[in-house]
Amino acid sequence: MTTYKPFEFRTVPAILVEWSGARRLGELLAERFSARNALIVTDPGLVKTGLIRPACDGLAAAGFRVTVFDAVVADPPESVLEACVAKAREAGVDIVVGLGGGSSLDVAKMTAVMLKSDQPLAEMYGIGNVTGGRAPLVLIPTTAGTGSEVTNISILTTGKTTKMGVVSPQLYADFVLLDAELTVGLPETHTAATGIDAMVHAIESYTGRHKKNPLSDALAREALRLLSANLLTVCRDPGNRKAREEMLLGATLAGQAFANSPVGAVHALAYPLGGHYHVPHGLSNALMLGPVLRFNAKAAARHYAELAEVVLGPQSGSTEARSEAFVAEMLRLMDESGAPRRLRDVEVTDNSLALLASDAMKQQRLLVNNPVEVTEADALELYREAF
Repeated sequence: MTTYKPFEFRTVPAILVEWSGARRLGELLAERFSARNALIVTDPGLVKTGLIRPACDGLAAAGFRVTVFDAVVADPPESVLEACVAKAREAGVDIVVGLGGGSSLDVAKMTAVMLKSDQPLAEMYGIGNVTGGRAPLVLIPTTAGTGSEVTNISILTTGKTTKMGVVSPQLYADFVLLDAELTVGLPETHTAATGIDAMVHAIESYTGRHKKNPLSDALAREALRLLSANLLTVCRDPGNRKAREEMLLGATLAGQAFANSPVGAVHALAYPLGGHYHVPHGLSNALMLGPVLRFNAKAAARHYAELAEVVLGPQSGSTEARSEAFVAEMLRLMDESGAPRRLRDVEVTDNSLALLASDAMKQQRLLVNNPVEVTEADALELYREAF
């Protein structure tokens, strides 16, 4: 008989999946929250394209005061978060709405916490170090990628190049809106990179060393099924509503999986690429996935063989053969998605690989989850392979 080792599963209390739901944001929030002074946290690109206008109009029509903070950048530094908190305090904000990619959602989460707390930001980094509560928090992703809308994690850039994470239950939102219409205008390279990022979340959660559990596994498998079946469709036919909806749902399911069974070496090696070269997070994951999949195969072959059935249908042959078929299929999807495939294609220089390897070792929070131990020498070899 099988007995489960003890595990805990946490996620957000409410997720609404609704095409065009952002246009109804005012009425959706008015019936769920008493707060009426909203801050929308987003980036300048989304303001320029007019994507946030219907949400703002809907909030105003429902009696909300709306303040917009639109200075979020990729790999947001602490200064962006501090500016956002200052603007929120000045406006007397009592509910925070993150609307955008992972960076906007991460800044929104921390803003909601810091509005209610005098705890210094430096004390919050790491796992479970946030004390106190937070303001009401609503998250609305515009990419099918990071899964940040359902994770308890916020990633910030500290100093010049290092990325640090705050991981705490306070960062789970009160309400998540999945409106796939918001993802339709995403350019092909962003669509590809964010979709691959979501697949990496599912794979790394499924092969996690410590916290993998039956619930995270079920979510990871379904996420990978949806994502792998639709990635090339959304890249080639960006207006395909069904494919956009399935990608966004897949990304959220993958987010729920890795919030409970955390990611490993792909992410640990991706972060220094973002820190030093500002390679977008999804793309840096895509660049490191092939080498890390092959590196982990010696320990993860059984899990890869199970995932092969998810992405390719029923498989025959040995565990090793099915594992190899899975890795080959992931590489095929990435090759055909049109995302850059080598570090040299994104202007990484070979003389920086040792520095990247040394930086990746700082990501022990993630490396402990990898099915195979990664030394600095291994990391250097993996960067060389990706180069």
